Amino acid sequence: MFEWSEKACLKAIDKGKLFHARVENLLEIKIEDYGFFICAAIHDGHQLRDELIDLCALNESERLFEEDPFTGEMIASMPITITALDSRYEYDLNRAPENCVYEEAWGKQVWQTPLSEDVKQRSLEKHALFYRILGALIKKTEKRHGNCLVYDMHSYNYLRMEGQEPPVFNIGTEQLDSVRWDKVIQHWNHSLNSIELPNISSRSAINEVFWGRGYLATFVKNNFKNTLALPTEVKKVFMDEQSGEPYPMVLDTLKAELKERFLNTALFFAKQHKPKTPKRKTQMLSSEIDPNVQKLDMKLHRLCKGIETLAYINPKNIVREKKRFFAKGYNYEPDFTYRQLEINPFEFREKLYKLPESSVKDISIQQMYRDVIDAYATKIDLLTTVGTDKFLYNSLRYYGEPSDEDIELAHFLLYAKPFEEFAERSIDAKQAKERFLHALDEYNIHCHVEVTDKIIASAMVDNGKRTILINKSMRMNDMELDALIHHELGVHMVTTYNANKQQLKVFKLGLPGNTYTQEGLAILAEFMTGNLNLPRLQTLALRVIAVNMMVKHYDFSYTFKALIDDYGLDKDEAFRLTARVYRGGGFTKDFLYLRGLKDALRIYKNHNLTPLYVGKTSFHYLNTIQEMIERGMVAEPTYLPMYLQKDMGVLPNPILEYLLACGD
Repeated sequence: MFEWSEKACLKAIDKGKLFHARVENLLEIKIEDYGFFICAAIHDGHQLRDELIDLCALNESERLFEEDPFTGEMIASMPITITALDSRYEYDLNRAPENCVYEEAWGKQVWQTPLSEDVKQRSLEKHALFYRILGALIKKTEKRHGNCLVYDMHSYNYLRMEGQEPPVFNIGTEQLDSVRWDKVIQHWNHSLNSIELPNISSRSAINEVFWGRGYLATFVKNNFKNTLALPTEVKKVFMDEQSGEPYPMVLDTLKAELKERFLNTALFFAKQHKPKTPKRKTQMLSSEIDPNVQKLDMKLHRLCKGIETLAYINPKNIVREKKRFFAKGYNYEPDFTYRQLEINPFEFREKLYKLPESSVKDISIQQMYRDVIDAYATKIDLLTTVGTDKFLYNSLRYYGEPSDEDIELAHFLLYAKPFEEFAERSIDAKQAKERFLHALDEYNIHCHVEVTDKIIASAMVDNGKRTILINKSMRMNDMELDALIHHELGVHMVTTYNANKQQLKVFKLGLPGNTYTQEGLAILAEFMTGNLNLPRLQTLALRVIAVNMMVKHYDFSYTFKALIDDYGLDKDEAFRLTARVYRGGGFTKDFLYLRGLKDALRIYKNHNLTPLYVGKTSFHYLNTIQEMIERGMVAEPTYLPMYLQKDMGVLPNPILEYLLACGD
């Protein structure tokens, strides 16, 4: 952020430069893009200049009570913002110059002794400076776009009000040309009225508790005939009105909701009053990555890179313990050993929560990074408890557990009668490797393929080493191998390569819920290429059953025997599935495959899935990622699953689609 004089700021606006600056220490102005709307928070400030501090008869908390804290945060996601830094008690920007310096306010004497004319004049000069900057900004906007929209955001105290519960949002229209601007006003009111806040009944009203008589609206009306200012008050439900402490969950929700409403109403305004109408909301936002996002992303990646969950959870002695388990007649609890964690968990958590996430102004992006930070804190708890009784608890925190619906769907699939012929599993690991190498050429991806006895799954992708690992003991038929290729290469490796092309490394680390999303997309790729069959679905269903038994504290032997006796698995497959679930001390991840497939299929039918392939993403952040792509902050995925690259001439199996739909 620059520290600028008024002259420097006015010059930058005149030349159409993009900047973020603190001007004369009385306002902060940010211009990321010269769009047609401006957001102002003129009562957000709290500071008093030095000569006034000892003269003020009010303490800090008394001043804060009538100020509008956090209104600057409410508008921070927008491309053009202007926020006052000085307290309204120094000079009130929503009053005309002749009465902007209080002597008494809300029944309290403001100053110990009357202010001298010189002191008042310095306050008036600051007031005038603010409006010169705002005026230049509106003038520039009108010149570029013909019309301009100003969101004039305030907050208000409500506990002292009597009678009917006041609205959460109040729009004051007394000074507005209601004939010319009525449709926009009504749209803004309707948009605010649809906001939902945690545990708060919310509604919007026009002229119910405030009428919009402030000076900013007057200034706009008197000087700019093609600009609409919308004086908007937000009830202080997002904070403790008495102490000034925020309620973070409410405030963050409010910021996210307002971001959408600012853009929605601006788009409506453009359609009504601007010749060149943006087609999308994202066209009204900056296409530049905030330097604060880049700094946070770099620090987060530096701290968290290389933390691969499976590298620490896959047992090192799986082959030996399998032999022991079989030798002892299945009445033995495998004693798995694991790779040591090279991370000090206390230092890691401390560094994690010191990351500057609050410096990110766009609420959607800020929340995404906050969620990643929280997820890594939980992941490190998971990894520090591998092989202990606490591991299951942390696995439940990180991945969750099967719901009743998951279990019902699993049972339903397991009851389904076979309707396909089962081909012999004649392909070994060496042959599978050759098929993977051939598929790499088709995808134009260059990575290693290795055969190993160190993994439980048939195959997996090592993201850090960009290597596909194939289980030495695996045997498959053609359909199963094709499914594995579309699964591991077509999704897991594809998203690894796309993530490496992104400027933001958070997509290499992975968003919260990326496991469930990745596995859902991977099995969807099997389905869409005609390589998903009932036995595969039933394997996913058995994973749900096995996880449920483990969560209910059945031991390894019980679950193993149940998979053989009740569900007909052979001993090798039963051991592999049981080991997947019991490794680490109780690994619940495997139930997510079936749920992920259901959700991936549902989303595929209603949305464009392409944004989810930019890296290790999550269904939950689809809209945020789409926005970031449209803004040019995230690159479109270079690589895609084969079924999204070309028409493969395959129709999804209607029987399988029916079976999955029956779980809804």
